[in-house]
Amino acid sequence: MVTTLTTPQNNTWAGVFATTKGAVYQSDAERCWYIDFAGKVARFDYRCLLKLKKAVYNVNIEAKLLNAKDPDVEIIFICACDHTYILTLIQIIALKELLEGTFVMLQLNQILQDRLYRIAV
Repeated sequence: MVTTLTTPQNNTWAGVFATTKGAVYQSDAERCWYIDFAGKVARFDYRCLLKLKKAVYNVNIEAKLLNAKDPDVEIIFICACDHTYILTLIQIIALKELLEGTFVMLQLNQILQDRLYRIAV
């Protein structure tokens, strides 16, 4: 499920990862993530967040840069989600960096939780 919002509501959101181009927030109360990127804030559940990551990673940026006939705009459509991104190659690189950092932080959080729980028990 994806919902587009106009402004982030940080009072209930925890920042997961941010760059100069965008940010990802997590809402535990709603069990979702919000991506603030390309001038809009979109709500993603975990399944759609994984689909967005896969769609962005499948864009072959090098091939598009080397092929002069290819347009420098890419449409990122996520199946079973109501949201589409129309991005330039520079924006795709920025979104890829944002998603990479987000998933690293989520994995790091899981590792820390596992270690702390194992020590406490």
